[in-house]
Amino acid sequence: MLDECDKGINVIEELRGKRERILQMGGPKAVEERHKRGQLSARERIEYFFDPGTFTEIGLFVRHRTVAFGMDQREVPAEGVITGFGKVNGRHVVVAAEDFTAMAGTFGEYHGKKFVRAIEFAKENGWPFVSMNDSGGARLQEGIDTLESYGWLFRSQILASGIIPQIALLMGPCLGGQAYHPVMQDFLIQTKETGFMGIAGPAFVKTQTGEEISLEQLSGYRAHAVRSGQTHVVASNDVDCLDKCKELLSFLPSSNRENPPRSQTDDNPERQEDLLSLIPRHPHQPFDMYRVIDKVVDGGHFYETMGLHARNIITGFARFDGRPAGIVATQPKWMGGCIDVDAADKAARFVRFCDLFGIPLITFHDSPGYLIGSQQDWAGILRHGAKLLFAWADATVPLIAIIIRKSYAGAHYGMLDKAIGADFVYAWPTARVTIVGAETAASVIFAKEIRDADRPDEVRTRRVREFSDMYENPYRAAERGYVDDVIDPADTRKVINRTLDALEGKYAAQPWRTRPWRKYSNINL
Repeated sequence: MLDECDKGINVIEELRGKRERILQMGGPKAVEERHKRGQLSARERIEYFFDPGTFTEIGLFVRHRTVAFGMDQREVPAEGVITGFGKVNGRHVVVAAEDFTAMAGTFGEYHGKKFVRAIEFAKENGWPFVSMNDSGGARLQEGIDTLESYGWLFRSQILASGIIPQIALLMGPCLGGQAYHPVMQDFLIQTKETGFMGIAGPAFVKTQTGEEISLEQLSGYRAHAVRSGQTHVVASNDVDCLDKCKELLSFLPSSNRENPPRSQTDDNPERQEDLLSLIPRHPHQPFDMYRVIDKVVDGGHFYETMGLHARNIITGFARFDGRPAGIVATQPKWMGGCIDVDAADKAARFVRFCDLFGIPLITFHDSPGYLIGSQQDWAGILRHGAKLLFAWADATVPLIAIIIRKSYAGAHYGMLDKAIGADFVYAWPTARVTIVGAETAASVIFAKEIRDADRPDEVRTRRVREFSDMYENPYRAAERGYVDDVIDPADTRKVINRTLDALEGKYAAQPWRTRPWRKYSNINL
């Protein structure tokens, strides 16, 4: 008989062997196939993502309990998803990385339970959660258990929303029910050649609807980064995707209980003398708002989100004196900077995220208004535009508006003004702040006078100039207190830095909207 020492050695050896089998995932050949497609394995992604030696795996030995359809003979290493925590650039992050080499990373009952445990662990500790999505979809062999597991995951994500940042990395296929949980996270980064997401794949679409369409057309990055607006950032490959995720995390607090991380920065000059030269003399001639942003943020570095979707609005993160801030800007080079349905949704969601995580917001504004016309009206521009107004009015973080040129009609509020909630509004001397442009106003107010005049063109020109002088210039808005200061464009960076310093201790509490008595439904009120 073996003595107790020998038994212990055998148990340890058995444990080591089992661990090693799981760590091999789908085996060397499966990993080699991944490399041929330009993809890393799930464990290689984790190794690259985390600081060396900091990753701790959770649930390595978890396995399914299904016996039907041959699953009793099927071992799925780590249940097709690696979960755990480690440090990224010195800060804790929790991860769930799907392993396509293990039964195609299919989502089953315990695959989902591992996901849920990771999210709940992240929420409890106040650490960001990152999912690396690469799955063949639902594990149909597990039937109702798979279906229910999706619900557990969705609920855990929703309950963690606004408490910890959640970032989805779309690094492989993600179709069917599997596609819901990435889009429910705060940001989605999609690899250009290998990331695919859709409510159904091409074969199912053809069977159900008769439409023939390729996987790339239906579910590729153009479908979501350009059209649907569900992808925030596009990456060229796995490594680029992981790098972009690390960079995004550097702007975000670990949870809503912390302030955004302030970093050391080189001393940037506070004055940029050439800023005014970026603005054309004619008020309707477009210019590139990215050039303005580049001049005023730390190091000219701007991390853009949803850059390929609704390009008339720019959203993203930058730093001012090392302090992270969210930027919302109109882009005059695209649709004249008008705000349409997609632009309003894009900006509103970004504002809400920044507000949830204590990230100050700064706007750069040149817009003639919300986009008009039958297509926008029928698409619900009023409803979608209201989302943006609601986001601004509900925000409690520092809010700073910079009016560069046109600030007309609904866009005056949609791009943040004093009435909707801005803490400070600054205008360049080139700003035009009024209900509508002078040409439009004159054509309405003086329509009869112009029509009846002997020289209508002269009357129109005179009246347009009169209205413009009286209302369009920023000094009239400053006289009323709607603009706090008309600033030299060269001082924009200095003004933003000093205002952020002043607002660092801002505290604003919104009214409590819940009704606590509703939870006591058995009480007779």
